[in-house]
Amino acid sequence: QVQLVESGGGLVQAGGSLRLSCAASGRTFSSSAMGWFRQAPGKERELVAAINWSGGLTYYPNSVKGRFTISRDNAKNTVYLQMNSLKPEDTAVYYCAARATQGGSYYLPAYQYDYWGQGTQVTVAS
Repeated sequence: QVQLVESGGGLVQAGGSLRLSCAASGRTFSSSAMGWFRQAPGKERELVAAINWSGGLTYYPNSVKGRFTISRDNAKNTVYLQMNSLKPEDTAVYYCAARATQGGSYYLPAYQYDYWGQGTQVTVAS
């Protein structure tokens, strides 16, 4: 059974930092793109970071560019999201996602990801 388990969420003051981790089990994703999404109440799920299979290519929307950094450790089957200079508008549930397909594109909409974690809450207080 494939599982993605996120950790590292919590409450932080504006300007602070958090590091999210997503540990995968049940299969290896070392050849697959992975991403981090977030969903705030009443809003659609949005991609905040994506990384290709090797870690050599990354994507960020303008809303987080320069503040968030995605990375991966294929030996540990784990992907990370370092979030700095957090803002209240970053408050959301953050989800890790992985593609089943090897290689291919990496910055993709949510429906093209095959596996999802349960989510971890990030709350940024003003």
